[in-house]
Amino acid sequence: MLKVGITGQSGFIGYHLTQYLRLHMDEVEIVPFDPSYFQDQDNLMRFVQQCDAVVHLAAMNRGSEDEVYATNIRLVEQLIRALEDAGHAPHVIFSSSTQEERDNAYGRSKREGARLLAAWAERNNARYTSLVIPNVFGPFGRPFYNSVVATFCHQLTHHQEPEIKVDASLPLIYVQDLAREIFEVIRGAYDLPAVCLDATAERKVSDILARLQEFKGRYLDQHIIPDLNGPFDTALFNTFRSFIESDHFPVYPEVHTDDRGYLTEVLKERSGGQVFFSVTKPGITRGNHFHMRKIERFCVIQGEALIRLRRIGADQTIEYHVHGSKPSFVDIPIYYTHNITNIGTTDVLTLFWTNELFDPADPDTFYEGV
Repeated sequence: MLKVGITGQSGFIGYHLTQYLRLHMDEVEIVPFDPSYFQDQDNLMRFVQQCDAVVHLAAMNRGSEDEVYATNIRLVEQLIRALEDAGHAPHVIFSSSTQEERDNAYGRSKREGARLLAAWAERNNARYTSLVIPNVFGPFGRPFYNSVVATFCHQLTHHQEPEIKVDASLPLIYVQDLAREIFEVIRGAYDLPAVCLDATAERKVSDILARLQEFKGRYLDQHIIPDLNGPFDTALFNTFRSFIESDHFPVYPEVHTDDRGYLTEVLKERSGGQVFFSVTKPGITRGNHFHMRKIERFCVIQGEALIRLRRIGADQTIEYHVHGSKPSFVDIPIYYTHNITNIGTTDVLTLFWTNELFDPADPDTFYEGV
């Protein structure tokens, strides 16, 4: 059992890495980290003493040139001092960047940080890996800070107009792919001092924006699941969905009524998948699990139910009270554990759609109570 500590555990990459490692608790134990440790050298020393591996993610991405450089170097130097004071030499994994070749404060700080940690490793005969990482995108990124993808997603879902400042071609890595690569480094897959990670895809900024605008037009405005052409499209769509405010749901589609009864369109989609239904007895709860990639839609067409969601790692619960007499649908974001409870006196009939066929060997279903 490897004890793994993550500096910057509460940040964008740190959150995703933590959730990924939680799925592999038979191999790793996560040593809790708090940002205040960098304000108390003794606490930082006690933290590293517990670790077999330290993933150093803590860094400043945006700010004045002097502040970015000074902050990132200070964090590396504090980590080294804690390691030396502890007399302990865990495997240190440093998150560097493809920007380390550029002459900007962030790039220089990553280049110098890698040099300082490599020198520490050589002095202490320790294992050290520098990961050269492309531009990272994924759910819950911080707009105007983590990536242009996060900024565009936030703007498009909050009635703002995105602007392209430089239409560069960006090598992009999906944060789940990055978390998986870091886990492989922790497990010893790479015996190299520096590893350049491959991008998930490369796209021009204008192409990214155009695709996200299509998601907005199809999904937010017309309630159509767009055509998703492969894993990158699905990752980008799930990233986009993570920026939609919870009060967007439930959505009440138009009901067409005549003397025969009524009809309503529950799902319009362009990406395949499967449809299924369940019957739930009064007082019964189904679910209590989350998905890492699946897109899923719930529609109660009979009975009264409560759909509850909670983002993994958070305490706040979202609730949707739905009834078959007023058809509506709720889409389930990734990383949100969810369940549905029959709160009425008759059976609840729920229609489900997911964008991929169920695979018992890879169900993408992880159990955790809401």
